[in-house]
Amino acid sequence: MLYNKVEICGVNTSKLKVLSENEKRELLRIMHEGTPAQRKKARDEMINGNLRLVLSVIQRFSNRGENPDDLFQVGCIGLIKAIDNFNCDKDVRFSTYGVPMIIGEVRRYLRDYNFVRVSRSMRDTAYRAMQVKEQLTNRNNREPTIEEIAKELDIPKENVIIALEAIVEPVSLYEPVFSDGTDTIYVMDQLGDSNDDKNWLDEIALKEAIRSLAPREKKILSLRFFKGKTQMEVADEIGISQAQVSRLEKVALEKIKKEI
Repeated sequence: MLYNKVEICGVNTSKLKVLSENEKRELLRIMHEGTPAQRKKARDEMINGNLRLVLSVIQRFSNRGENPDDLFQVGCIGLIKAIDNFNCDKDVRFSTYGVPMIIGEVRRYLRDYNFVRVSRSMRDTAYRAMQVKEQLTNRNNREPTIEEIAKELDIPKENVIIALEAIVEPVSLYEPVFSDGTDTIYVMDQLGDSNDDKNWLDEIALKEAIRSLAPREKKILSLRFFKGKTQMEVADEIGISQAQVSRLEKVALEKIKKEI
């Protein structure tokens, strides 16, 4: 699958416009305060100006064997939802809100084509949980906790966890989880023997290693590997260069390797 091809869904990706944060804010303001014609024009410009964001997100799913055109279209749906639901009054960058929305839309699409059979009741619970998650995200401008979702659904949090886990699509053993440009870490590199009595000790060692990191290193790893942000997005959020993010990320991972 070629994600670096020039054209996806008839869109020439080499000519995609990139909006500045100020331009995004202005377009979003017009969408809320302008005339109907101005709102439509601003919305169209906002969509076209964020297609590169969609492209960067779907590249994370390049090993799934899916048609990039299909994923791009699905990602655009997530982008449109993010644009229509973004709260301009919150002090949050649009990409911070938009990326999880796009990822969620793509994951929902992939779940619908999941080959693992899941009971109807469990699947219904999972979809209700996802709907509530999206509603709470829109309402609070942040991702809700499992406890908050369970409270909204009035069911035990264990039921929410089990249902959501049941519909997660299978992950390839060869899916990359980290790469610094030279060495790549795959899912299979992080798997061990389930009968190994040292597994639980390794988990404790990993937690201790992470705890020993500096606050900035912890934040970078959290943003990169738990929230799925790119190095450029992390750099913007923290206020340092992408090169510094790359260096600090590598140093933090090396510290963890030495500790465990």
